Order: sequence, then structure tokens, then C-alpha cells
Amino acid sequence: MGHSGGVANRDRNASVPLDAASKAIIEQLQEDGRRPYAAIGKAVGLSEAAVRQRVQKLLDQGVMQIVAVTDPLTVGFTRQAMVGIRVEGDIEPVADALAALDEVDYVVCTAGSFDLLAELVCEDDEHLLELINKRIRALPGVRSTESFVYLKLRKQTYTWGTR
Repeated sequence: MGHSGGVANRDRNASVPLDAASKAIIEQLQEDGRRPYAAIGKAVGLSEAAVRQRVQKLLDQGVMQIVAVTDPLTVGFTRQAMVGIRVEGDIEPVADALAALDEVDYVVCTAGSFDLLAELVCEDDEHLLELINKRIRALPGVRSTESFVYLKLRKQTYTWGTR
């Protein structure tokens, strides 16, 4: 379940200026991450080589990733949950420790009743209990957790386009 690459420690205020062609390439790949560069080039008015170069630059800059998104249920992970975490003191070390856990696929620092939100992907309820009780609650600085177990996924999208 390990993660390579990914979007980590992203500053919400840091943005990479994108021109219209790069935005159009991103939108093409959001529709189909396996779309050939030649087809993208035709759609956005660039050569295949220019698309390849721009895609590599977007990947290198961390603007996007091209990954296979799986349905956790179909690959043996039958329990997912979002966990709200309240932290005493500095939240950064706790966020880093959570991000290092293989079962955690999403960590955000938040404003509101929780300091952090973490999405967990587990094999079953026993795995979820062990992860929360023995590993997350044991992290220095964790004051309390509240779990939101997923019963049914109604929407998950990666095609929000560009602005």
C-alpha cells in the first residue's frame, strides 16, 4: 500500500503560473490519464513533443500526478474512515507522523473543531481499531480523535478542471 510521490506538504498559497495550453493539457489528462500525447496535442494545438515536455514539467513541479486510482474495496481494503484529530501544541510533527503511516492516504491541517483530518484505508474493522487505538492515539501531542467510518461512497472525482 506504500505511496510514492504524491502531493505532500503543499502550501495552499503556492501556485505555479499556468498558461492556457498547460491548463488544457491538465484537463485532457483529468478526463483520461492514459490519453496519448499525440491526441492531447491535436486537442490543444501543440505537437506531441511539446505536450510530452509540458507534461514532464508539470510532473516535476508537483502541479499534477498521473496515477492509477483504485477502488479500495476491490483490492482488499474494506474499511475507510476519516479521522478528526485534536492536537496539543505544534500540529506539524503530528501531521508528519500521520503522513508517514502507510494506511493514511490524506492529511490536512484544518481550522475548526479539529486540528487535522486524516483519511485511513484499512483491511477491516480490526485493522482500523488497531491503527487508531495503538498507533494514532499513541502519537505524542494527540489529545483526542473522532472517527467517521465510511458507509457508502457517493462521489469521488478528480476532474475539477483548472482555473
